[in-house]
Amino acid sequence: MPGRTALRVLVVANQKGGVGKTTTAINLGTALAAVGERVLLIDSDPQGNASTGLGIGRAQRKTTLYDVLMGEKPLDQAIVPTAVPGLDLTPSDPDLSGVELELGHAPRRSYKLRDALEVIRAAGDYTYVLIDCPPSLNLLTVNAMAAADAVLVPLQCEFFALEGLSQLMRTIDLVRGSLNPKLEIQGVVLTMYDRRNSLSEQVARDVRGHFGETVYQTVIPRNVRVSEAPSFGKPALVYDLKCAGSQAYLKLAREVVLRERDRRAAA
Repeated sequence: MPGRTALRVLVVANQKGGVGKTTTAINLGTALAAVGERVLLIDSDPQGNASTGLGIGRAQRKTTLYDVLMGEKPLDQAIVPTAVPGLDLTPSDPDLSGVELELGHAPRRSYKLRDALEVIRAAGDYTYVLIDCPPSLNLLTVNAMAAADAVLVPLQCEFFALEGLSQLMRTIDLVRGSLNPKLEIQGVVLTMYDRRNSLSEQVARDVRGHFGETVYQTVIPRNVRVSEAPSFGKPALVYDLKCAGSQAYLKLAREVVLRERDRRAAA
């Protein structure tokens, strides 16, 4: 099966909150599914916003990532289908907030998720795994980065954007040095862009000047419909496909796929 060789694990991460991280994870996952990819979204944030935003209520979360990380269930038993064809979810649980303490000094505590993903790699059912992280550097984020092939960074077009990004880059370097030397930067996606605001354009120029082609050409605009969608338990692409935000995420998905094709061709 093509998924056996094509699986790509991307962690959607930024230590700064409010940058559109979960929104990007949900809508990029939906958009990738819409262009024919098979996607598993892993909700690794104890708040469970990705699970809620995909319409998976508490009652449907029988087995969660918490059970997987604690070694109680294999990952393939913690997967639920979503309303989006081609997009499945491993839901979150508030108990995830205690994982760091509960695992204590357990062997391979930083590799729990990577080890759990082996069953997914072996099955070959997915072409992408997206991991939505909490907005902090803790054991959950470290597990995600240790398990990932690359990091996709949502970056809000605001004044302190580059400062937060430099902190994240230091974290990625630390993970490379100690846990996952193959970890790459998949790309930086500019979010909450407001064309009426000159600051947004200035931030976009600064980020592109600093990170060059690492920054995706697609920019995600600030969009009311995208903000409304999670309260209805739907990705923006399902809630309002024609809105500017949904169309931007479709463009981003195509750009991600093309970047992956180029990467594989160059390998």
